[in-house]
Amino acid sequence: MPVPVTVTQDTFRSSVIESDVPVLVDFWAGWCQPCVQMEPALDNIAAAYDGQVTVAKVNVEEERGLASMFQVMSIPALMVFQGGKKVVELHGRQSEADLSAVLDPLVSA
Repeated sequence: MPVPVTVTQDTFRSSVIESDVPVLVDFWAGWCQPCVQMEPALDNIAAAYDGQVTVAKVNVEEERGLASMFQVMSIPALMVFQGGKKVVELHGRQSEADLSAVLDPLVSA
């Protein structure tokens, strides 16, 4: 079963920017309760969109440079990248249905 991949400053370009499929990036931290509560939804999205979308996680405590680069001011912050560009940005806890509503048009295009 596919699971979200951990992305670091060193792997961001290859995992996200150069990806052939859309990438949903979750900027999160272990102390953030809404972030932790979203984990099952992100796991389900990773499984449901296997091969169509990559789900990536960036721990903002460990990857402050990435958080700063994308101006993450509050978490959870979710960004969808397609073709190397950020195409969607969401803030706060999102349901699996909310995430699907954002991803469906990208994978059917």
